[in-house]
Amino acid sequence: MPNATNPKVVITPEQISKRVAAIGRQITDDYQGKTLHIVCVLENGFVFAADLVRSLELPMVCHFVRPFTREILQGNTSTTEIFYRPELNVGGQHVLLVDGLMESGVTSEFLVRNLMGRGALTVKVAVLLDRQSQRRVGIQPDYFGFLVNEDFVHGYGLGGPDLGRNMPYIAIGQAPA
Repeated sequence: MPNATNPKVVITPEQISKRVAAIGRQITDDYQGKTLHIVCVLENGFVFAADLVRSLELPMVCHFVRPFTREILQGNTSTTEIFYRPELNVGGQHVLLVDGLMESGVTSEFLVRNLMGRGALTVKVAVLLDRQSQRRVGIQPDYFGFLVNEDFVHGYGLGGPDLGRNMPYIAIGQAPA
């Protein structure tokens, strides 16, 4: 059983580095000759976004959003409400939404719709980890690093609530306390 002193590493720093570089090359090719607006979803996306933007050979503008969600129970159904400070000016721009992990897809789908509603020319999604088994909506990332099925992963910007984000790898189990 992994613990804080002996985590079970499932994706090494070398694997992450190679995959981020490959995603960066693909995005650079896809957006050649264009300025790209990167929208990083905090907190889970910050390390991935930092490495990804350094691998891009494009002019870019970086933005950061910090959405938060809450579930509202209404009888036998629940509704997810998503909030964030909508200060992004992306009208007429190509946008890449960057996050560390896509699970249900609800937040990503909301943000893509919101960015398109703000007049973005295009919005694509890049995630380091894709947990498709948890998807509740039809969105899929345009670029992703790795598929995962583990219930809890930490490291490389992912963690919760506070510790474990600084590890250079992805590990499973609870983050250090």
